[in-house]
Amino acid sequence: MTVCIEEEVQPDFPFQWRELAEEVIKAALQAEGFPFEAEIGLLLVPLEGIQEINCAQRGLDSPTDVLSFPLVHYSAPGDFSGIGQEKGNFNPDTGEVMLGDIVLCADKVKEQAERFGHSQRREFAFLILHSMLHLLGYDHMEEEEAAIMEKKQNGILGQMGILR
Repeated sequence: MTVCIEEEVQPDFPFQWRELAEEVIKAALQAEGFPFEAEIGLLLVPLEGIQEINCAQRGLDSPTDVLSFPLVHYSAPGDFSGIGQEKGNFNPDTGEVMLGDIVLCADKVKEQAERFGHSQRREFAFLILHSMLHLLGYDHMEEEEAAIMEKKQNGILGQMGILR
């Protein structure tokens, strides 16, 4: 597993955020039974940075907490059977599946942790996991999809001992 981390902002989180990001990504891949080695990009940005990306990519001129940019298309969420059939899914240098990119707003981690009454560590882990589920084909546009994602998020965070 390769996590390519870039920072447009130096986060001052009160925890080892790089290690936690990798732990959460690994936990998501294991929980979903992802059968390949994976490559994920993680970019930490300030409030203005995520607002610019949100506007450019989604037409929403407002900041958000996390954005997911999946590179793999699935026939169904968590169905990895078609990945090996497309050479474009794999990094030719490493052989890893290029799952996509996560763009995380460091300012929103702090803001939402305070608003929801839990730790920055928990909020950071939740947002990374939420985005990873998107990279694995899940969505929450419909009520049923949202319930599935929420159950998976709670289960994985619970297994990791990261609670509210």
